[in-house]
Amino acid sequence: MDLHELSAIETAAAIRDRVASVREITEHALERAASIGPTVGAFAYVAVDRALAQADAIDAALASGTAPDGSSAPLLGVPCPIKDLDPVAGLPFEEGSATRRGKIAKADTDIVGWLKDAGTIMLGKTNTPEFGLPCYTEPDVAPAARTPWDITRSAGGSSGGAAAAVSSGIVPIAHGSDGGGSIRIPASVCGLVGLKASRGRISPGATEMPGPGLVTDGVLTRTVRDTALALDILGKPRVGDIYFAPQPAAAFLAACDLELSGLRVGVLTTPVITPASVHPAALAAVDKAASLLEGFGNHIESAPVPFSWERWGAFAALWAIGAQSLEIEPEKEHLLRPLTRWLREQGSGISGLEFAQALAAAQQIAHDTQVAWADFDVILTPTLAQPP
Repeated sequence: MDLHELSAIETAAAIRDRVASVREITEHALERAASIGPTVGAFAYVAVDRALAQADAIDAALASGTAPDGSSAPLLGVPCPIKDLDPVAGLPFEEGSATRRGKIAKADTDIVGWLKDAGTIMLGKTNTPEFGLPCYTEPDVAPAARTPWDITRSAGGSSGGAAAAVSSGIVPIAHGSDGGGSIRIPASVCGLVGLKASRGRISPGATEMPGPGLVTDGVLTRTVRDTALALDILGKPRVGDIYFAPQPAAAFLAACDLELSGLRVGVLTTPVITPASVHPAALAAVDKAASLLEGFGNHIESAPVPFSWERWGAFAALWAIGAQSLEIEPEKEHLLRPLTRWLREQGSGISGLEFAQALAAAQQIAHDTQVAWADFDVILTPTLAQPP
């Protein structure tokens, strides 16, 4: 098997077993980043020197017997780039915007440190649309991100570069973030595992505040087990968290070995947030998954639509306020993408009372959805209604 076909867990095992050096794995990833990355628009910046220095330091620690063990650094030597909405000290930090062109980050965010502590190699910064606002990745500061399955089509957004990097086999795992689909959409159109963890599962860290609670960090991978391990690494309460999700009884990776039976699975193929037709391929995927789950001994039945799509307008207000709150120098406003300018204009017309009402409406949607689906353990739906 080629190095780029290994999962993150398999890559870490190959390093621990001395089947491959970290330098060898890192150089292989950098070669693919150089040859494939521009075609799929994966990277905003590739940190060649930093990645190789990290690799050599880990190889030296392994040789001397001073490397951390697998429990403290389970992803030792595994390449994992950071989405360019999070700063990495000393590297370009443009957030997909021409208004940030040339900016160099002064410090890491906590998520960068947590992934480094897990042993990962910071290969570079993945491509993102301007401030992560749209569901496609077409910034003015980097090539458009494309799904490697068909480079005439979008890789989605806003973690489009991360998805392109993983799906094209440059890296086995990449950092992403999701507020309104920014991990799930790219995962869908690039054929990956994309999990938006429950609110409070992954801490925003000391440098970020949860705000309306829409955004969470996460990863994109090619296997459920890699995503489960990442959740074990990242999904811990941290000192200072405003709130956090209850801790699981056992590790998420260990849960991958549990028998999947006896669950109440609700199936919903009616789009919830907007009227839309669902592509036959998406419906076929749901049918296939439902049949698979039923074969494991789970109960399958239809799930109700939990709320009317008109109520989703609450999200639009929160989205616009998020854009409007960005700190942009007045003389650089003209450099913004049209969508960002439009959202900021919409946000400027929303009063404090309307913002509070939008927050309450979003919370009401969450409440009503839980009530509507209270009899189910799992809801199975298409991720997207249409192909990329």
